[in-house]
Amino acid sequence: MSRLHAALAAALLLPLPLVGCSGGSEKSEGAEHGAAPADFERGPHNGRMLRDGAFAIEVTIFEDGVPPEFRMYAYREDKPVPPAEVQLSVELRRLDGEINRIAFRPEEDYLRGTSRVVEPHSFDVAVTAGEGGRRHQWKYASYEGRVTIPAAAARAAGITVDRAGPGEIAETVELVGRVELDPSGTAEVGAKFPGRVVAVGPNIGDRVRPGQMLARVESSESMQVYAVTAPIGGVVSERSANVGTVAGSQPLFVIADPSRTTAAFPVFPRDMERIRPGQSVQLGLVEGSRTISSTIRDFRPVADAMTGSLIARVPLANPDGFWRPGMTVKGIVTIERRSVPLAVRTEALQAFRDFTVVFAQVRDTYEVRMLELGMRGPEWTEVISGIKPGQTYVTKGSYVIKADIEKSGASHDH
Repeated sequence: MSRLHAALAAALLLPLPLVGCSGGSEKSEGAEHGAAPADFERGPHNGRMLRDGAFAIEVTIFEDGVPPEFRMYAYREDKPVPPAEVQLSVELRRLDGEINRIAFRPEEDYLRGTSRVVEPHSFDVAVTAGEGGRRHQWKYASYEGRVTIPAAAARAAGITVDRAGPGEIAETVELVGRVELDPSGTAEVGAKFPGRVVAVGPNIGDRVRPGQMLARVESSESMQVYAVTAPIGGVVSERSANVGTVAGSQPLFVIADPSRTTAAFPVFPRDMERIRPGQSVQLGLVEGSRTISSTIRDFRPVADAMTGSLIARVPLANPDGFWRPGMTVKGIVTIERRSVPLAVRTEALQAFRDFTVVFAQVRDTYEVRMLELGMRGPEWTEVISGIKPGQTYVTKGSYVIKADIEKSGASHDH
């Protein structure tokens, strides 16, 4: 059991009122989404039977190839009643106080709701029917994807919330590359005049300062000994000079400034049109928490002959020497930023049935909200529909709520 689940279980002394939809083999479903099959009588169309004396209504939600809609069947003494003889209305009261009123019209052998039953199918239902001069009324609860958690238990489980509202969405592309020494921070050091090396100072890995002597060379022409000095400060990364070596045109030392590194990322053809110099990049280890912000400086002028990729170069500040040449790094490139009127935090999103959802909070109760999404970024995701502006929803700990709903069977298959 995880720490969050353990805290939640310890804080809750009574079973949580988790309720969900029970499915059937028929394409039309009972409107009661909050009880096991044994909790209510099912009719010939697998719907919930509402009885008042000899008269009855069978409630179903039909969604085979159409948006969810109520289809109601009327009976008198368990025999079908022509739908034209019945006047019917339904009122749905949702968790946040919203009320949906649905009228009906006769069609074939049933009464068909004139408006869509919006997800989630979680509400308190009031049904009113008129027939033969008589009036019938029923009320019942039909909950789905809903759980009540006391505030203390929610805090113990690490559940935090935010409000849905405007946001700035960053569209990103993730790249993987390697740390390299910055060419502008590297110096090749050779002899001024050909001759024999008579003394050598630092070795590979030693740090040197600007002007420090690296070697002494006896000129082959003048027989004078002169000093070879470091033009920059840094670390000796290569050394080919030893006492007795004949110095010519080849470098004797290569000095690299370890604080001046770059991240080199292959950019493949599918992303070349979207990734450009000047775009911001969040750099970090593939596995690790250290990150740093930078921008794409430039591209190497020649594409890789094998893959066709271009190498994007990103300056990588390295004052403490943490980034070492050859390390694998990832880069999150922001290619577009756009302000949207309604967004939720990306970390809040969860999969529920066939939907992407967040869990709305109303006092101590949490309930799914099925979302239609737009542009998605690492921090915020645009919401087209499914949650109201200002609605409080769970940001951290949403998986705890999802797990409790699924464990209790408080979801159904459409």
